[in-house]
Amino acid sequence: MFPVWNVLIVEDDAQMREFFACSVARSDSLALLASVGTVAEAMTCLDQPMQRVDVLLTDLGLPDGSGLDVIRHARLRHPECEALVISMFGDEDNVMASIEAGALGYIHKDTTPEDVAQTILGMKAGASPISPMIARRVLAKYRALQAQPPVAPASDSGWSDPPSVPAGEEKVQLSNREQEVLELIARGFSYAEIARLKAVSVHTVQTHIKNLYSKLAVHSKSEAVFEATRMGLLPRGY
Repeated sequence: MFPVWNVLIVEDDAQMREFFACSVARSDSLALLASVGTVAEAMTCLDQPMQRVDVLLTDLGLPDGSGLDVIRHARLRHPECEALVISMFGDEDNVMASIEAGALGYIHKDTTPEDVAQTILGMKAGASPISPMIARRVLAKYRALQAQPPVAPASDSGWSDPPSVPAGEEKVQLSNREQEVLELIARGFSYAEIARLKAVSVHTVQTHIKNLYSKLAVHSKSEAVFEATRMGLLPRGY
């Protein structure tokens, strides 16, 4: 049985809000949790006890604040929640800011209802719906951040040591299964291959990987491997 993902929509334009709500309702794999128009209403929904929020669709320009605050609050209260920004064409700077806040991608306001559901389900399956232009900017910024720390001398094995964990930084604690999955993705195994090796479902593997991403504060496999190596959770050479 496939999971049903709970979706929270935050959009101040009533007509656009209704469009996204109807688009979500068209999919049997999605359930509309709430559809609101302000930051305050979104925060109230996110703070509801015993209410799981799996997906956040949010505009950034809201009457009482920024959707960036909603994204950050969603990550804090619901670590498993994944966010998409409702965007206009040519809005790359705001999309970059939302990705830095924790969003995994964006969805355009002029997309079709079918594409809305497909984009959400693709994200829940591990994809990041961003354009090549945005991807290039993200990679450029990531490489610039990597280049900032001084490069350690190469060891005898030929591998350079990753930047060390700053003093006082809290050590990330992984479960045994999360550690196993981390090592397998570092070795290049796909979700399906990991599922077969561990005799679990692909959905279970995706859940472990999402937990890893949350604990390591990353959004991709390459970032997870880099951060895990930096933190000493993976040996050099992965």
